[in-house]
Amino acid sequence: MGNRSSLLLREEEIAEIQAETGFTPNQIERLYSRFTFLDRGDCGTLSRADFLRIPELAINPLGERIVQAFFKDETAGDRVNFRQFMAVLACFRPIKHTTDNPLNSRENKLKFAFKMYDLDNDDMISRDELLAVLHMMVGANISEEQLTSIAERTILEADISGNQKISFEEFCKALERTDVEQKMSIRFLN
Repeated sequence: MGNRSSLLLREEEIAEIQAETGFTPNQIERLYSRFTFLDRGDCGTLSRADFLRIPELAINPLGERIVQAFFKDETAGDRVNFRQFMAVLACFRPIKHTTDNPLNSRENKLKFAFKMYDLDNDDMISRDELLAVLHMMVGANISEEQLTSIAERTILEADISGNQKISFEEFCKALERTDVEQKMSIRFLN
């Protein structure tokens, strides 16, 4: 199924996207090809359903949460254009310490991870939210008592303020010794 829109990416657009995201022109063209393949309606945007046709997302227990990240921009509505698509993917580029790009910084990677747990978008992770995400990730493989214990212990260890919730700052502090840069990076082929 060939999409006509695959021919519409201009050199100026590639240069702008490269400046915004840090992707190489070759990577941008490859990702554009993937984007147009997913764009079944050939309308230049993707819906949530388009994303969920990606097998790796469809089987991922956090697939719905990951897809939601593509629609975080209020202007996105229920469709995502190529530039919005690229901005989210840029978060997963490996960090190169020779170049600075805020989209794939440690802080942006942590914000992305934090949002996976902040189900009600109140900028705090509660015990119930943590428990819900743990349920998504492990399903019935761990007993309810064990999951509750993990959630409560995590809140106890990370909650510096004592409000029974984890703020973004507390989340960052809890993960300060974790190699988030490597764990939240995808190698994009050139």
